Amino acid sequence: MHSIAVIDSWPVDHAAVAVRTAAGPAGTAGPVDRVFDLASVTKLLSAYAALVAVEEGAIELDQPAGPPGATVRHLLAHTSGLAFDEQRVRSEPGRRRIYSSAGFEVLAAHIEQETAIAFPAYVAEAVFAPLGMTASALPGPAGHGGRSTVGDLDRFAGELLAPTLISRSLWAEATTVQYPGLDGILPGYGMQRPNDWGLGFELRRHKSPHWTGSRNAPATFGHFGQSGTFLWVDPVAGVACVALTDRPFGDWAKPLWPALSDAALAEFTSS
Repeated sequence: MHSIAVIDSWPVDHAAVAVRTAAGPAGTAGPVDRVFDLASVTKLLSAYAALVAVEEGAIELDQPAGPPGATVRHLLAHTSGLAFDEQRVRSEPGRRRIYSSAGFEVLAAHIEQETAIAFPAYVAEAVFAPLGMTASALPGPAGHGGRSTVGDLDRFAGELLAPTLISRSLWAEATTVQYPGLDGILPGYGMQRPNDWGLGFELRRHKSPHWTGSRNAPATFGHFGQSGTFLWVDPVAGVACVALTDRPFGDWAKPLWPALSDAALAEFTSS
């Protein structure tokens, strides 16, 4: 586990990492039970709750939700036309890839309306409870208000490697490019042409620069958060990695995160 021990040299007060393979937990470093703010890694949990709602028939991907002409699918794929941090329409649905935390708040409200269950409770019932994520909670907005531990997110990563809460076909759709060819800004990394997304999952594809490693397959999916957090799943390698820190994302992370990812893939893919 030499690859993940490198977090001991990161310029942060606290950091924890877990790596998982298709065979199960592969290694951890740091305080895996420490609770961290997730920032936008929260979107993975909210999106997965939405997919469970689709699986259960509570909502449909192509039912209207959000601004006129938009659907649940648009909201998950950041193509609803809503602005980043406010429910202001900037584009017609499906025309632009506008990364929108506000869109996840609209999505959460839609699920609340359709299920008559408060969204934080729905996430807890649909995702946290069945996966044993006992330290996780959504005390804030659906797009960036989650809190969790590396231990819990490692369990979630296991679900993303081999889904049990949703069908394999829905998982495949969620990790496939939605509305191909749309350009857009990836926060922290500038304009990406194209800026590919699935249903709540950012897709690595051929983006450059990027927060994952050069060894990560184009099919890698996941999310990073401005609180200094990330989770990715490489379905080709059969490896997932979670890293949580208490230092906001910035230039310090841009060389260190890809280096960790590459080292983890080199070590755990060959093991």
